[in-house]
Amino acid sequence: MMTRTLFPLAALALLAACSNPSSGGGTPNTVAAADAICRPTPVGRQMTGCYLTLTSAADDRLMSVATPVAGRVQIHESRIESNMMMMHELKDGLPLPAGQKVELKPGGNHIMLLSVEAPITMGQTVPLTLTFASAAPVEVTAVVGQPQITEADAYAGH
Repeated sequence: MMTRTLFPLAALALLAACSNPSSGGGTPNTVAAADAICRPTPVGRQMTGCYLTLTSAADDRLMSVATPVAGRVQIHESRIESNMMMMHELKDGLPLPAGQKVELKPGGNHIMLLSVEAPITMGQTVPLTLTFASAAPVEVTAVVGQPQITEADAYAGH
């Protein structure tokens, strides 16, 4: 009789020990995306930039972006080096501090669509899938248009 009672209790204890502690009580991280816009591809070019604002509920990182309209997508930062605007891929992703708006904009951090398969023109939309280190992926539809830029952003080049 004692064996019959202890065996189910031991099985329950084993299951509890194997469960993922983060799947139960905590609130999963969420990332909100707003104001997504992609520039039209310049004539004869197969690349363009996309911009948006991200706000994460907890510290996270934008790790990658995918879209069916481009063969490759990279997350870039622009910065001035030797009086020239230079772009660099953020291979380790873009940090998203908890509760802070992170703007991807001309002249700064942005999404670069490369090997664009067909011209992207004004008025179209571009589906983007954003993948994060912790949060669930976010699907965004970017409108194709010209982003608002400041004088400092004018050197972005795309």
